[in-house]
Amino acid sequence: MAPPTSVLLPTVEWTSACDEVAAQLGPADELLVVCDTEADPVADRVDDLPEQTDLVFAGEPEGCSGKANAIAAGMEAAAHDRIVWTDDDFHHPPDWLDGLHADYERYGPVSELPFFVGRDPLSTLLEPVYALGGTLGVYVGDQAWAGAVVFERDDLDVDAFLADLRRTVSDDGLLAERLDVTPLRRTRRVEIGGTLRQTLERHVRFTQIVATHDPSGHVVVALVTLALFLACLLVPLYAASGLTALVAGVYVVFGIRRWTAILAYPAVLAAIPLGVYAHARRTFVWGGRRYRWRGKFDVEVVERVDE
Repeated sequence: MAPPTSVLLPTVEWTSACDEVAAQLGPADELLVVCDTEADPVADRVDDLPEQTDLVFAGEPEGCSGKANAIAAGMEAAAHDRIVWTDDDFHHPPDWLDGLHADYERYGPVSELPFFVGRDPLSTLLEPVYALGGTLGVYVGDQAWAGAVVFERDDLDVDAFLADLRRTVSDDGLLAERLDVTPLRRTRRVEIGGTLRQTLERHVRFTQIVATHDPSGHVVVALVTLALFLACLLVPLYAASGLTALVAGVYVVFGIRRWTAILAYPAVLAAIPLGVYAHARRTFVWGGRRYRWRGKFDVEVVERVDE
């Protein structure tokens, strides 16, 4: 039987994911729904929460992202030593929490994998790139994904982690540096984008997270992408068939059924200019705030914005 567990779910709105996770709690578990302030729509549920569920108000972030601030507040409020992080933007099947517990008993800290599904033409085009970087890359790199990760307080230096979390952008980027985690070959479909602007902002953030937390790996990825880009230009037929086969193979290995594998060739062609754009940007928007990220622990919250 799993020990008492604190599940942290940052969100500003009550979504179906909140109900899904609340329904899976054990008798001694708790679900902490973490938002910014009482002005967030989810605060309207304060008097109508499922059993064993509480709201945590993190406050406005200062010197870190809203997500990092929310996770830090949730970690401080959590009553138990076993911690699960999750997000509000994917489906949690009825056995999701039990599965994480079972995998922790076998491997220690574990993380599931995201597969990002586009909701607009650009994010759909980039699905093969995100499958290679955000799914395969997380798996082979032994990285943590904040959407579904379980660990215990003794698995990392919590005090030092929380102090650094409150002065950075990426919660899972930092966690991957501090926690020895085993990624599971189990994916969750996460819908992204919706508009061109949202997709561009997300791409900038993804690119800068990788460049900041894994600079050597980022250089390797950039060189491989450049080589593929040149192959696409010089030997397009071979490049197109090879890339499509590669991405289709990744889809099969991770149980992904999406037609977008056939977009591998144009996706790689788009990756170079988009990568240059992402590095040239000095700010990016995430969760209704604009950030300027000068270094891993040098974050400025520039302004509130409408997304």
